[in-house]
Amino acid sequence: MSSMDSLLIELGTEELPPKALLMLAAAFSKGIHQSLLKQDLISESNLPYKTFATPRRLAVLVNNVQSKQQTQVVERRGPSLKAAFDDNGNPSKATLGFAGSCGVDFNELDKLETDNGSWLVHRSEQEGLDADVLVIEAIEQSIKQLPIPKRMRWGDSDIEFVRPVHWVVAMLGNDVLKGTVLGISTDRTTRGHRFHCDKPIPLKHAEDYIDELKNAHVIADFEVRKKIICDQINTLDTPTAQAVIDHPDLLINEVTALVEWPHLIIGEFDESFLSVPSECLIYSMRDHQKYFHYVDANGALVNRFATISNIDSSDSTSVRAGNERVLHARLSDARFFWETDCKTTLADRLPSLDGILFHAKLGSVAAKSVRISALAEKFAADTNANKERTARAGLLAKADLTSSMVGEFPELQGIAGRYFATNDGEPKNVGTAIEQHYQPKYGGGEIPNNDVGQTVALADKIDTLVGIFAAGEEPSGEKDPYALRRAALGALRILIETDTNSTLEYLVALATIEYQKQDVLVSEETQARMIKFTMERLRQYYLDRSFTTEQINSVMACMPLAPLDFQQRLKAVRAFAELPEATQLAAANKRISNILKKSNHNNVVLDEALLSETAEKALAKTLLKTSKDAEALFDKSDYEGGLSMLASLGPAVDTFFDEVMVNADDELTKNNRLALLANIQALFLRTADISVLQ
Repeated sequence: MSSMDSLLIELGTEELPPKALLMLAAAFSKGIHQSLLKQDLISESNLPYKTFATPRRLAVLVNNVQSKQQTQVVERRGPSLKAAFDDNGNPSKATLGFAGSCGVDFNELDKLETDNGSWLVHRSEQEGLDADVLVIEAIEQSIKQLPIPKRMRWGDSDIEFVRPVHWVVAMLGNDVLKGTVLGISTDRTTRGHRFHCDKPIPLKHAEDYIDELKNAHVIADFEVRKKIICDQINTLDTPTAQAVIDHPDLLINEVTALVEWPHLIIGEFDESFLSVPSECLIYSMRDHQKYFHYVDANGALVNRFATISNIDSSDSTSVRAGNERVLHARLSDARFFWETDCKTTLADRLPSLDGILFHAKLGSVAAKSVRISALAEKFAADTNANKERTARAGLLAKADLTSSMVGEFPELQGIAGRYFATNDGEPKNVGTAIEQHYQPKYGGGEIPNNDVGQTVALADKIDTLVGIFAAGEEPSGEKDPYALRRAALGALRILIETDTNSTLEYLVALATIEYQKQDVLVSEETQARMIKFTMERLRQYYLDRSFTTEQINSVMACMPLAPLDFQQRLKAVRAFAELPEATQLAAANKRISNILKKSNHNNVVLDEALLSETAEKALAKTLLKTSKDAEALFDKSDYEGGLSMLASLGPAVDTFFDEVMVNADDELTKNNRLALLANIQALFLRTADISVLQ
């Protein structure tokens, strides 16, 4: 029996890309673990493996790995028993040939009996392979599958990896698993910190890895390193200044990926820079320098920053001064951009938008701004926003794209526009709309918080959707270069969450008119495809809100084109589904639907004089009494009330199907009963096709 011990694998490299480090480490470890499972070197019940990631290494530690595969019984099936022997009981040629291929006499073959038949089989034992061979294969396989968009080569070798590799550790317990990975012979020797302990570190046992590296100024565990950094920054928080380290999360992860031995440096910058918009200063610190900024109790930026060094310098004062000098230069640039940009108003920037292409078939961003402005003004009638303000905000929404600030910090588009609008003396809600018209920026992001911003955002998204569909570049599969899925969901959310009862058909028609003014043709077929595409986004939106697939499909079947109306119907269907009568009525509607599909009833009108059976008379009477009140509720979009009222039809419908033959021999009687069922179906379809709930 093979022994078990801990397996350590480490790839030592040049500095790995920080933004990809976590992804690479996770993929590398998972690949190793899955290969070990397939090779039967570990079991499913194995303790979770441990992943390590620093700028210079990817590593994984797996417990309870066998030094050798278990001996396996290999079963090879031969001819069936019917074909194995002739009439005299002698082995057939097939049997002799099979035995020969297995290297045994036919008498040594076994029999295999199953429910599907009986066969001759040969069973043999196959000795398991050593971990040396299998682990090296696992490493190579995992490396091949790593999500590396662009691999590099170094020296005169053809070997490729994300960065040059300098050492490979492969140990099972105390033993080195001999082999070659990426042109490097495996060993037990790792390396310490590049500056504090730049020397080989031989490991006696795989489980010594964490402690030995810590002694060499390397915190190998990414999460431990991340917590150390957070704790270092938080310990210096004061009542007047608190570090912002949790937004965005990407920054703390990136900084953690840049260091092996984190050491905190606190610095300050000149207070005069605070006259520049805070977002501009934050982006300079965060994106360019990887610094954490500080805010006061009110959330306002203060002139303090934190940075994480990869060395514990004996002269921290000089390190701090160096970081402050670099940041001073960065912030000076930001201030120059701001002051220069403020000399030109947003309105004066509009002609420059002619030089920015929105789409080759749809014209410039200047043309898009004109369309957004016109659409926003028209949409304002439904959103109850100020028409003049929405038109103005729509026209200026993209003007900041020509500024130096946005050129330097693309993330500031919209935000910079708000600051410029304020500087230009534009109304406050115009500036806010300029900033917020990009919202929601992701699926669960916030929508604009004021009616002007909501209207401009809606106009921008509808314009983009209609235009890109007209240009023939709608999303295909996973490809969505213009983020149309996000735009569609954003438009739907704005309509729904602001209780705006506009139909997509109406909004798209208005956008089509604006495109036609600029000689861009949008066909009716294109409009229909775009509307269908947009409405499909509602499926996941409501699945995320605990509606069922059946409930959503029941409303989809009626294709209401006002997203708010869709939601009202959907809520009514969910409430209806909880009624005691719901299951029976859904089944009855399913039956009605199937019957009507097979018949020609479209031009048949119910004639009460032709009703003969007691059950059909009772159903018609109940339907007449109920439909009037239900229709009145549906007309007011009270779908829940209407469906609740229709629930009273349940007993009469059940009795009808129990006692009445719909397909009567008499044609007039049959058609009249079909008309009765069609009236019931039409009444329910005022809300949804509840037969889908069955």
